[in-house]
Amino acid sequence: MSLTELFADTPRTSFFYFFYGLTFFFLGISIAVKEMRESELKLAKSLWLLGGFGFTHGTHEWLELFLLLQRQHMSLEQLFVIKSITLFVLILSFFLLLMFGLTIIRTLDKKHLRWVRWTPAVCFLLWVVYLWNYELKLDIEFLKKADTISRNTFGLIGGIATAYSLSTYSAEIRYLSPSASKNLFRAGITFFFYAILEGLIPSYKVIPILSFPIVEVFRSVSAALIACFIVKALNIFDVEMRKRIEQQFKKLAQSEKLLSLGQLAAGIAHEINNPLTNASLSVQMVRSKLENKGIDADISKKLASIENNVDRASIIAKELLQFSRQSETDFVLLNIHEVIRRTLTLLRYKFKGITIHQNIQDVPEITGDPGKLEQVFINILTNAVESMPEGGDIRISTAYDKGYVKTEISDTGGGIHAKHLTKVFDPFFTTKEVGKGTGLGLSICYGIMKQHNGIIEISSDEGKGTTVTIKLPAARKDKKKS
Repeated sequence: MSLTELFADTPRTSFFYFFYGLTFFFLGISIAVKEMRESELKLAKSLWLLGGFGFTHGTHEWLELFLLLQRQHMSLEQLFVIKSITLFVLILSFFLLLMFGLTIIRTLDKKHLRWVRWTPAVCFLLWVVYLWNYELKLDIEFLKKADTISRNTFGLIGGIATAYSLSTYSAEIRYLSPSASKNLFRAGITFFFYAILEGLIPSYKVIPILSFPIVEVFRSVSAALIACFIVKALNIFDVEMRKRIEQQFKKLAQSEKLLSLGQLAAGIAHEINNPLTNASLSVQMVRSKLENKGIDADISKKLASIENNVDRASIIAKELLQFSRQSETDFVLLNIHEVIRRTLTLLRYKFKGITIHQNIQDVPEITGDPGKLEQVFINILTNAVESMPEGGDIRISTAYDKGYVKTEISDTGGGIHAKHLTKVFDPFFTTKEVGKGTGLGLSICYGIMKQHNGIIEISSDEGKGTTVTIKLPAARKDKKKS
């Protein structure tokens, strides 16, 4: 018997159901085997729902294929049982798809929370009301109607929610991988067409002349494109891991650089401190003697210039000493909100034309050196103020995040160019004009945070502003008791 004769009695639609189911199984397996436990991307936390949709919807399509091939050999009771199982798997798959889309939407914009949380309940209510009008007769016709309304509610809305969430979320990861962002966007667009095909157009629609199963063909093509785009987009986790490894190497190099420069800075600071002190005392003595005899205005002006330059050199020497003495600490139990409050009080005179917005949440205490942590916040807030000479907004927020007390400080200044972001913690690196900064402020902050086992990160969008994220380990309960 030839291959053609073997499949002569097989409906054409069955081939598309086989391919359709296989495609979704491939999608589920691709997500299941992807390593993303250490990922910090929002997508990683909810991608298992899309994988679950792939497995369950693939199972549904193969159950449909089984019914298509074996329907004529089944009794009415057997048909009813298989159709019931098929309906349950269909509803479960669409529910997983809906939850995936809604979960991503909730992470994108908190404003959507009010209506998003009720979407599954509304779909279920529509489903029940529709079937209630059918008087809930448990027969084959009931299962067909339940299948239709499931597609019209959970299927359609789930597909559209997923389409919206993927296409919107793609913009958030563009900075990490433009290609993965494009593939997620394409997957979102394809999911929209899939939602229409699956949710609104009945199955088994054919072109009369060719007896062509057009709906199954388009669904299969959509499924193949979705799987292709999603699998390509999964590369984002490899990119994220590679960049995290690169960041760790940079931090290691930064630590070694700071150690050697700290030793050098300590020697320089000690060497120039004594001459500066002597110079300052000598200028004061000269001024005192000349004032007794009647000092000339031009000479007084030049002495003042000398004093200013000596003071400036003394400040640089002081910063060098601070940079080299980051190991001296006095840790105590404290609340980060108190540190922020004291810092804002100290810098109050600088906030002219600047509005401070605070989103302070209840967070655990930390252990640290209050003075050094204040120095970190002073440096960050001073940089924010200096980036907004004409005024602007500074937003300060705190939250508890996976064992850390996280503080975010955002400004609406000019931002930092992308090529400078990797250098901001380098000692003596500054984008300020000559004489207006030593380039040690953020290096000192980096050292202080390292000493506190904390993390400091900077993200910026040139022309829009900068965000500095500070993470400090929350104090353990046993430390609080002691």
